[in-house]
Amino acid sequence: MKKVQLRRNGKGDWEFLGEKQALVNPLVLVFGDRLVLESIAIYEEVSEIFENAHVVIGSSCGEITNHSIEEEKVVATAIEFEKSKYIVKRSNLLKSGQDSFKAGKELIEQFPVEGLKYVFVLSEGSFVNGSRLTQGMVSSSPPEVLITGGLCGDSERFEKTIASYNEEPKEGEIIAVGFYGNDIEVSFSSYGGWTRFGPQRTVTKSDGNILYELDGKPALDLYKMYLGDKSKELPSAALLYPLDVQLEGEEQSIVRTVLGIDEEKNAMILAGDISEGCKVFLMMSNIDNLVYASEKAVQQANSGREKEVELAILISCIGRKLVLDQRVEEEVENLAGTIGDKPTICGFYSYGEIVPFDGESTCKLHNQTITITLISE
Repeated sequence: MKKVQLRRNGKGDWEFLGEKQALVNPLVLVFGDRLVLESIAIYEEVSEIFENAHVVIGSSCGEITNHSIEEEKVVATAIEFEKSKYIVKRSNLLKSGQDSFKAGKELIEQFPVEGLKYVFVLSEGSFVNGSRLTQGMVSSSPPEVLITGGLCGDSERFEKTIASYNEEPKEGEIIAVGFYGNDIEVSFSSYGGWTRFGPQRTVTKSDGNILYELDGKPALDLYKMYLGDKSKELPSAALLYPLDVQLEGEEQSIVRTVLGIDEEKNAMILAGDISEGCKVFLMMSNIDNLVYASEKAVQQANSGREKEVELAILISCIGRKLVLDQRVEEEVENLAGTIGDKPTICGFYSYGEIVPFDGESTCKLHNQTITITLISE
């Protein structure tokens, strides 16, 4: 595997972060601030640097490299797979009537099954129902195929997200990269670092990913009570208080965060489904736990691997970034220190993370977590 990483600076110039080398038929993962991506011809620029490249672009809440966390910039990571093959497919929620389950199902069905080992997914993040998307992907995926990825972001603006494959980015896009061959090894892990507080509550009214009531009272009113003056900053302020949700039939609880609010209906729009009868806790941050979550995630992902890691895809929630604030760099520093110098780290801060629970194989939507996908040939 050969890798090249570049950063587009504020002057519009591309700077190599490490060794410059020629690549054949590379996969290029481009993550960047949505306003920057919309202000330039990003696909045209990247395709001029890498000939015959397959370029996947997604908006983010911050870009991650071995060296730092970038703000309001664009980072491109190009990978040449020397022993494995890959295929890129796409779908669009706007064309499929915003049916997230159908979009996920039909996206995975585009891939030939024989030899498929792993799928990386980059989804629009502003109006997708992430849990339904993952359910749709799982419904048409062979059980032995690992799926990880994340939802695009728009920093703290929460206006819209954009993505694309071999064209300029646009709304509603879901991109999937399928990897084939016996030489590729992929492992993963996910870690939160959040702490429960307050009494256990019951979801008494919900519809899909819209939460109306907890314990018979408006959920939005409950959030406003805990947020106090910060309630004026909703929905971004709700990232500080995610929900720990015990889904029916699941041994492990899952975190759900807020993508938007509906003042008229006194409701909260979550990144994934939350069914009536679920038991939930409000959660709050412990900064030290969040800081060291990346280190623990790498240790878990490295457990049992046979090959030395060459590429690490790191996707972390914007909620973690907002809470960590000035200590956010420590998250990547801990990861880099644990994973070593050889692997190239790429990734972004997101509106949701797609990965199985540790010890399981079925992908799910997570919020407020840091997820690691380790790849080698």
